[in-house]
Amino acid sequence: MLRAATKAFDRIDALWESSRMRKLVAAALAVAYLGALLAVELSQRGWLPAALRVPTSHGHFLAVELAVYLLLAFEVVGLVLGIAQSVSNAAGKQFEIFSLILLRHSFEEFGNLGEPVLWIHAREPVLRMLSNAFGALAIFVVLGFYYRAQRHRPITGDARDRQSFVDAKKLVALVLLAIFAGLAVRAGIAERGAFFEPFYTMLVLADILLVFLSLRYSSAYHVVFRNTGLAVATVLLRVALTAPAFYNAALGVASALFALALTLAQNWLGPSLGSEQGERGGGGPPRAPV
Repeated sequence: MLRAATKAFDRIDALWESSRMRKLVAAALAVAYLGALLAVELSQRGWLPAALRVPTSHGHFLAVELAVYLLLAFEVVGLVLGIAQSVSNAAGKQFEIFSLILLRHSFEEFGNLGEPVLWIHAREPVLRMLSNAFGALAIFVVLGFYYRAQRHRPITGDARDRQSFVDAKKLVALVLLAIFAGLAVRAGIAERGAFFEPFYTMLVLADILLVFLSLRYSSAYHVVFRNTGLAVATVLLRVALTAPAFYNAALGVASALFALALTLAQNWLGPSLGSEQGERGGGGPPRAPV
């Protein structure tokens, strides 16, 4: 089963990372954006049958919201596929997606202003826009330092064990892709049905599962602490998704700062906490030779 899952994952990953797929996704986003703009315009003018009209309360920014939503879905697939490569990079990808979600919220707030925009109704939405936008920018900056600080050390010195761990992560990624597809179909049928919130919950559960799986290959304290800490950071992101305005950006930035601090601490103190004995399963500081 694991071998079949690995082959299926590799085929999907190769297809998704191909230049042809990137061009198709870019074309699909452009077509969806222009099509939504046209649908809003025709709906506002009453030139579409009632059954085909789209909501126009957000004006033409409905098209922006749709395009950003589809872009986020594209990024989520990349996140899931990245789980097999690096736990730390997969966590970073979650922060990337959350920052894009904050930017999407900014567009939603602009859509709430209506057309034409009147300042008398804009004060609160603009404050929320600034909070989401600057929160996204702060996460963007922190992520730059986070990726720069990464030191991708193998979880174990045994090549077969490393490959086994990668294969296990690929199986987890395939399950997440299936869940992603199911949630996407449900959200499409329900139109405004929840999508990112329940999927982030599944990501959190998958992160915790990976922590337990990693114990099979290394129980060194610094490895367990790093992986568990990153899972905590993703839990904070999940909470931030449903937090009210201002709190969501603050929680996202705090979570990113925690992940950065965790990485820096791992780089600085990890070698002292992970002796050769620890990598074999004992953990703790190195012991002096007897």
